[in-house]
Amino acid sequence: MQLYSYFRSSAAYRVRIALNLKGLPYEYLPVHLLKDGGQQLSADYRKMNPTALVPTLVDGDAVIGQSLAIIEYLEETHPETPLLPADAIGRARVRDLALGIACDTHPLNNLRVLKYLKHTLGVDEAAKTAWYKHWVHQGLEALEAQLAHSSATGRFCHGDTPTIADLCLVPQVANAQRFECDLSAMPNVVRIDAACRELPAFDAAAPGKQPDAE
Repeated sequence: MQLYSYFRSSAAYRVRIALNLKGLPYEYLPVHLLKDGGQQLSADYRKMNPTALVPTLVDGDAVIGQSLAIIEYLEETHPETPLLPADAIGRARVRDLALGIACDTHPLNNLRVLKYLKHTLGVDEAAKTAWYKHWVHQGLEALEAQLAHSSATGRFCHGDTPTIADLCLVPQVANAQRFECDLSAMPNVVRIDAACRELPAFDAAAPGKQPDAE
């Protein structure tokens, strides 16, 4: 398998964790989102992934370009070390938590959105940072409430083994900490993030551990 990745990409981070948890070897192919005008915008990369986003997983004839689709593919093709609960209600809850981060919170703060705010709309750095912190806080605040109010929450987002929800939580918290967001009112989010980071699969997937890290 080949993973086209960028060390700071939250979406690629999720997939790296999944591959590590399942013990699947892969070739890391860096796509720098800032150099050369954005390597993801090159004709060759767009031909493979028309969205011009990372990650992209290539596995034989399979070319998949959305992180959660990649993770679900890995779950179906390599069911060892499952990342979804065995019961339908549990699977729905995990997907609910994961999609809240991946679809509602992360896209508002993705690089292309921040670049549009700054370079097209002329938003200054302070306003851009305020935008980022507002949406991160709102998203993680909702996640904290979901975790706090459910008996299904354990050491991790759902029970005592990592699931897709944790794969989404950790990269989002990493970004929040990078932008110095206040997480003091989110004890469950912080606690689960810390528990995840103790695991080698999460640690090895961290941005600073990647070959293209800067």
